[in-house]
Amino acid sequence: MPRTALTRGLAAVPLSALVLLAGCGGGDTEETSSSSSPAAASSSTTPTTTTGSAGTAADDTEDDAATDAPPFPADTGPDTGEVQAGEGPTVVTDLRIGAHDGFDRVVFEVSGSAVPGWDVAYTDSATAEGTGDPVDVPGTTFLRVTLTGVTNPYEAPDVPEVARGGTASDTGTVQGVFYDSVFEGQALAYVGLGAETPFRVYALTGPSRVVVEVQTP
Repeated sequence: MPRTALTRGLAAVPLSALVLLAGCGGGDTEETSSSSSPAAASSSTTPTTTTGSAGTAADDTEDDAATDAPPFPADTGPDTGEVQAGEGPTVVTDLRIGAHDGFDRVVFEVSGSAVPGWDVAYTDSATAEGTGDPVDVPGTTFLRVTLTGVTNPYEAPDVPEVARGGTASDTGTVQGVFYDSVFEGQALAYVGLGAETPFRVYALTGPSRVVVEVQTP
């Protein structure tokens, strides 16, 4: 059965507030956004590589960090999170990539006040939803990012969704991201990497975002 966004209200909170911690590999204590510095997102960033469509420039991800982000886990196991209820359609409207001290960050921003759930795990191949055809994303290993509780496009035709397609990245660890599509309330994307490395996932509100951070080897 598809998981769709819930409709009860969710109060907006500051960007620095962590809405939902990931359950990945022992990451149940609070830590700053950087694995090596107590200041969240205090390092320099590179330009992001996409906003709403493949290959276009965007603001960097410096303001997308939580001061109480979970620590990077000791392993590379899957990470899952539950949907947080809110109001309005939950459509992926922006996708940002940025380099930071010790990790690269990929941000999925959504409309409305709900926060999608997620299922993020490593996979050896990147394939399209439904057809199983290979998708074009740089890298030799991939993080498959499934966002749950997302609004189907036909249910919110007036909210512009990120265009389907891939975008290369020059951040170093993250080599590219491919945003696939939404099917039965789930949005699929792939983050292309050169090797498996620890990652963490958490959510923010105001606006609602799911943040994937991959540790620099």
